[in-house]
Order: sequence, then structure tokens, then C-alpha cells
Amino acid sequence: MPRKTLLALVFAAALPAAAQEAAPAGLAQAVRARIDGDRTGACLAVARIDGDRVEHAFECADPAQAGRIGPATAFEIGSVTKPMTATLLALHIAEGRASLEDPLARHLPGTRMPEFGGEPIRLRHLVTHTSGLPALPAGLTPADTSDPYAGLEPAALLDALSKTTLHRAPGTRFEYSNFAMMLLSLVVSRLGDADIETQLRARLFQPAGMLGAHVATPPAGVTAAQGHLSTGRPTAPWTFHPQLSGVGGVRATLDDMVRFVQAQLDGSGDARLDAALAATRMPVATPATPGNVGMNWMLQPWRDGGTLVAHEGGTGGFSSLVAFVPGTRRGVVILSDTSLNALGGLGPLGMHLLDRSMPAPKARRVIAPAPALLAALEGHYRFDNGLAVRLWQQDGALWGQAAGQPAFRFGHDDAGDFHPLDFDALMTPQRQPDGRYALRWMQGGGVMSARRVDTEAGSAARYDVPAGRLADYVGRYPLAPGFELAFTVDGGRLHVQGTGQPAIALDAVEHDVFVADAVGAELRFERGGDGRVTAVALRQGGQVLRGERVP
Repeated sequence: MPRKTLLALVFAAALPAAAQEAAPAGLAQAVRARIDGDRTGACLAVARIDGDRVEHAFECADPAQAGRIGPATAFEIGSVTKPMTATLLALHIAEGRASLEDPLARHLPGTRMPEFGGEPIRLRHLVTHTSGLPALPAGLTPADTSDPYAGLEPAALLDALSKTTLHRAPGTRFEYSNFAMMLLSLVVSRLGDADIETQLRARLFQPAGMLGAHVATPPAGVTAAQGHLSTGRPTAPWTFHPQLSGVGGVRATLDDMVRFVQAQLDGSGDARLDAALAATRMPVATPATPGNVGMNWMLQPWRDGGTLVAHEGGTGGFSSLVAFVPGTRRGVVILSDTSLNALGGLGPLGMHLLDRSMPAPKARRVIAPAPALLAALEGHYRFDNGLAVRLWQQDGALWGQAAGQPAFRFGHDDAGDFHPLDFDALMTPQRQPDGRYALRWMQGGGVMSARRVDTEAGSAARYDVPAGRLADYVGRYPLAPGFELAFTVDGGRLHVQGTGQPAIALDAVEHDVFVADAVGAELRFERGGDGRVTAVALRQGGQVLRGERVP
């Protein structure tokens, strides 16, 4: 018997609870539909929790690669670490060492703290991503972009904080910030007088039975998954300073994450831990987060008055998702050995596994781009940051080159996106009202837009919706439990409004297709055999969500 298989069997036998159960056809089929033949080559480890029943599935885009993951495989879970760090904070708060109202300065004395209008950054702002701090510290350029947090020391982080200027009051805008979470990780390390891994092992992993979870020191029998870029190429693991690893440094097996969800749903048997877990799921109020963010949890209305508690994560070579509905004893865990964040992440699959009425995502397959699309994209573009890029077609493929950099070739998939073959990024062409294309570029967790600068090329006649036809689209289209798109006509233009969001004006780019340039979204309507509009597909951020029209 191969040593790897023997270790997997020994490891599974050594861990109690969460009984191993073969995946029923429904789970395996749903996972295969998402990943089989996917251009990324990813492998997924998936669990669905329904009361005492736990279903498991391990599936790969290429079935021949199935042996590269299994029950003893530890995945980087990235930002799903953040709710675990929040759990440590909740424990310290319960023990009187801190409060969400504490100014950050109280726990990081000696560091100049940015303020705005006299309002300091408080711990509640860190756990809700409303601190006003940027996504990453300015001026800290990683020596190795494949391992961007390696070598970052607390002293350098605090120095960057002292040089930061806030442009708005803390609490007034939600902006996801790993900078803020590294500071929280440092605070938690100091509160517990120990690094993050030591505290997590003693206060979460062991009480919850997460015996394979770790940061830097893997338990015996645990094998590290090899991470991959979305191009399928292997990439280096991410490493963190022991005091800063609360931002995204945990590695865990599928069963570890199942036990984490079970502790949320049923309790761990440790009263202090269970109270802390419950505290993290409670909404943390700020002007920017009226009930939709907990302590590093995203909260979303669910069926029958329930609340979906969720967080996605990702590193350079991994993606992860944890989602559950307290009170129902239902949840889902998805771990990928490939970075899928730029392709819409794992949320659509997770939502489908929790609620089969939600659209089932499909694999992305490589297809040749249409010659007309290649011709329309050829030209010069400029990104938000000033970077100039030229696109051209050659031998039936799209090529690109940024100023002063080597040329590279794009692949193209059946979702309509382009991806560089040599590095991890995603480019989405976006039709504009004048018929030309703009570009939306996703890379490293960031998003940039590019506009055409050679105005004489690529333009086409503006598409105008025939008079009276805008009324065809008016109506409500639910996309998820508790969330729908409502379309109205105002001032001769079609508008869309998501639940709890402001209305946005749309521009038509072709028959039954509209764009919302401000949010980088495309809306494509579907018609039935009688010609009436029956559904809409929202394409945004690498995801496609479909909703059927309701009467």
C-alpha cells in the first residue's frame, strides 16, 4: 500500500466525530458539474452538513489527478482564518481584556494612529472592514510576489500605520482590508501573550476537535496540498509572521473545517468557546454595516427569516468557503487546491449546495474567441493607474503587452473571459454604449478598469432600444434567498436596484443586453417561446447569477 494512502487511513482513524460518509449522487454530481474539465485543473474537497449527516466529495477537473487531495490533505484557507482570529478576540473580550469600543491605540501604544475628524479607529472597525485603512499597507513591496506576506514584520506594519492618512471617518464605508486584519492579529497576539497558532491550538482547534488544523507546524499524518494558480501552474505556499498570521495563515483538512462549522451549529462542548463563536456571528453595528457584518463574518438574509453566515478565502494557490445557517444545522465547506478568486470564487457552488433552487455553476472550458470579438478588442487602453496596454490578435488568439513589459498570450473560456497563459489574472471585456469595449482586470485580489484611448478605432453605432420596449424588462428577478433585482423605467432609461441598494441606470449595448458601467456588471435578459422576458443573468466579478422573473 502506498505510504500516502496509509497515512491518510491512519489520520482518518485518529480523528473522532464527523463520520466519513460516501458522497451521495447529488453532491458528487454538483461538484463534478462545477469542476469536471475546468480549464484551471482544480481539485475540490467539499462537505455538506445537514444535522448529524456529513457528506464528503473529492473531485478534480482531471479525474487522473484525483490522488492529489484526500481526507488527510491540508489546504490553505486564506481569509477564512479571519473569523477564527475574531473568535480569539471574542474570548479576550469575554475575559475583560478588551472591548470592541477600544481605540486601536490602546492596544498598540507608542504608534502614531491615524484619525479622521477626531474619530479614532476602534476594534469594531477592524472586525467589520470599516477602519478606513487601505487593503494593504502602502510602501511595503514584497520581495517575492508569489509569497507576498513573507518577511513582513510587526515593526514594519506599525511603521506603515504611522504614515497612513485616513480619507474618511472610520465606520462610514465598508472596504475589505488585510492591513486592518494584520493589525487585529497583532492585537490578539499581544492580548494572549502568544502567537496566533499557539492561541488557536489551545482555544479553538483542540476544543473543537480540529486536530489537523495548524499555521506553521503540521500535526503528524497531515500532508500539505500543492497550491496552483488559475492557469494550473504550481505556486509557492504563503507564509506569515507568527503574530500576523491571523490575517490568513491557517491550513486545515476538510474534516477540520467540518468540525469548525459543527461547533458553530451545535456547539463544541466548551462553554467559553461556544459563547465566543456566538458573539462573532452577531451583527456589529457601524454606519456602513447595518446588520450585514459580524466579527469577520458576512451575514445575509436566508429563507424563512434565517441568516446565512459565510466567509470566502484565498491565497495565491488556494480558495475556500465556509457557509452555514444557524438554527438549521446546515452548512457547507469547500476547499480548492487552486486559486479561483478571480473566476468568481466558490460562493455560487456553496449557495447551490445549501439551496438547490440556486443556479448550479458550471465548469469553465477553453474555447476559441470569435474573430469579430478579437477584431473589436484590438487597440490601445489605459488603466486606472495610468498603465498603458496594447491588445492585438495573432494566429486566432488575443495578445497583450503593457508598456515596458514582455508580450503575453491570452486564453479564452466559455464564460466570455480572457486569461493570460503565463500568470494569474482575468480580463473581462465590457461592451460600452458606443459599441466599443472597456476592460475589467482582476489580479491578486484587486480590480482595475481600462478605457480605450485610440478613439478612432473600435467604435460602432450606439444601440438604442426601440420605443416602448423598455417595459419588457420591468419586474422582479430573485437571484438568491433574500436578494432580488428590481427593474424599473425612469426618464426613458432602464434602472436596476438590488435589495437594500440604490438604483443604478443601465445602458443598452445590444438586443436584451444592458451594462452597468459603474459596477462592472452586464445584464442579459432571456425570452420564452412567446417572446416575453422570462429571466435575467447578471455577470459581474467573474460570477454569473441567474434569476427568473416573478409575476
